[in-house]
Amino acid sequence: MALEMGLWRADGNKLDRIKPTAIGLESQLEAYIESDPAILGVSLLVVGRQVATAHGGYIDLLAVDETGTVHVLELKRDKTPRDVTAQALDYGSWVSALSHSDIVAIWNAYKPHQPFEVAFAEAFGGAPPEDLNASQVFTIVAASVDAATERIVRFLNEGYGIPINVVFFRHFEDGGNRYLARTWLVDHEVQSTKSGSAGKQVKSKEPWNGQDWYCSFGDDGTSRNWDDAVEYGFVSAGGQSWYSRTLKNLPVGGRVFACIPGSGYVGVGTVTGAAVRFDQLNVDTDNGPVPLTSLPLRGDYSRPGDEDDDVAEWAVPVEWVHTVPKAGAVWQKGMFANQNSVAKLRQAFTIERVSTAFGLDDD
Repeated sequence: MALEMGLWRADGNKLDRIKPTAIGLESQLEAYIESDPAILGVSLLVVGRQVATAHGGYIDLLAVDETGTVHVLELKRDKTPRDVTAQALDYGSWVSALSHSDIVAIWNAYKPHQPFEVAFAEAFGGAPPEDLNASQVFTIVAASVDAATERIVRFLNEGYGIPINVVFFRHFEDGGNRYLARTWLVDHEVQSTKSGSAGKQVKSKEPWNGQDWYCSFGDDGTSRNWDDAVEYGFVSAGGQSWYSRTLKNLPVGGRVFACIPGSGYVGVGTVTGAAVRFDQLNVDTDNGPVPLTSLPLRGDYSRPGDEDDDVAEWAVPVEWVHTVPKAGAVWQKGMFANQNSVAKLRQAFTIERVSTAFGLDDD
């Protein structure tokens, strides 16, 4: 039996059913969702409307959620049940092959005057995940649903775990008031099914240039101080192996973008040596190489138990190309940040913004 939605007016002990009105709702739903995708009950950022596929079709709406999952939103309009479900899956097969850069290009064609990273940060409060389009969700939007569509979608969703669902809306009028009601065919929860293809996971990431690295420099004013790092040429991390482990990934010759959490990007430089314990790092001075710990440091890089390498502070020597004080840190919505001490910096948006702010493009 096809799913039906009802609305009643409660007047004392009497219930009067309000009949839905036929106002050509399906022709308006695309505009409703584009202007406020929250009416679907999930936070989405629409990245394209009437997106042309490589096979001659047009996806009504394409959107992403905060996890980077891409949502294909297809309106039923006058399509037959077989056509609408087949079309949603066909579009989904095309979308699944899109790379990170492809999704950003679709956004740029849709909203050319706002960077995707900024729009994502405004919608979800943080930078886009590195894995963008690692999974997809297919949603059929309809003003009504028929038994055949219900049967097909339930078969795919509940029987085979394919993340396809139907959200349908009905329009009601009562005493001059107008209402839009929504329900889902299958109990709704955001589905994020990861592809089993290792190649797909790599493709869903923004390409890495093989050179640039992000480094989180935790300047808390006491145990670690950015002015020390600038004056003596290093980045450091420690306290637990989880922090120092990724620091050791910095390769000699790599370019490192230093970021102070909560402030922003403060320096770009070139790695000149491998990671060593902080108390074993020598730096060049006018009198030749000397232990870093013998110099007047503003921070205290020792801690109880740091005789254990996993607890100790570790440092990597860096030749700075450009630095700014902590108070002059560069930050913009959508810039990359990471919980690890060091990570590959793939996000072109961050690299471009920092390079421009530091004048690196002029060198």
